[in-house]
Amino acid sequence: MNGGAKWGLSAERTILRVAGGALAALFVLPLAALLLGTSPSELVDGLSAPFVGAAIRLSAQTTAAALALAVALGTPLAWTLSQAQGRWARVLEAALQLPVVLPPAVAGVALLLAFGRRGLVASMVGPEAGTFSFTTAAVVLAQVFVAAPLFVQSATAAFRALDPEVTLAARTLGAGPFRLLLSVAVPMAAPSLAAGAALCWARALGEFGATLLFAGNLEGRTQTLPLAVYAAMERDLSAARALAVVLIVVALLLLLGVRAVMSAPVAQARAR
Repeated sequence: MNGGAKWGLSAERTILRVAGGALAALFVLPLAALLLGTSPSELVDGLSAPFVGAAIRLSAQTTAAALALAVALGTPLAWTLSQAQGRWARVLEAALQLPVVLPPAVAGVALLLAFGRRGLVASMVGPEAGTFSFTTAAVVLAQVFVAAPLFVQSATAAFRALDPEVTLAARTLGAGPFRLLLSVAVPMAAPSLAAGAALCWARALGEFGATLLFAGNLEGRTQTLPLAVYAAMERDLSAARALAVVLIVVALLLLLGVRAVMSAPVAQARAR
């Protein structure tokens, strides 16, 4: 390779690194500013604010409930989608992913029109039984609505990737649909299901817009961590920064956990 070609190759690599580095800096700098700009004493003071403990407890409770619902209901849904054929199955699968890309305000309005006091469900079963708006249950519904599609998408892809000969052999041996799912499909797809569940939990933990419109921002009742950050910006900046740091750390740990779970099978395969 002559000198001109080497120089051209080096220049291309530099351009690629600068372009990629610019986007990486856009991701890293705001997070670094928040983490480095919050001292340990400010973090302690912020977390000691009266409303912080209630927001942390509520987020823990509602996201745990949302995750349980997403896994319990999303696993059979994902299995059904992975086995379905035809155009309508693909259309349904695309529709189920809409909450991931919908603007949060649209998601909140849609939930209100479905489960609000004058919504679709209330018109069918009565206003008392059909309304969930501005309750803790509304927080869980909003989190499931925006986060469960991430689990369903991951689980569907994992089930489709299973060896068809294994599932065929299980059916030949007399395994019914429930046994095939619980005893064969779920254990084989466990790493992907765990990764999808972690992403679902992270998304539920960070849910803001739909919750604000559908459940409100009631301290101790519907005020989750993101809503507490929003409220604290007007009255206690140190608390807002402390809660933001907590959310960043938890999200980072969840993402690192996802990477560890997904890379484990690859590392084991290479070791063999």
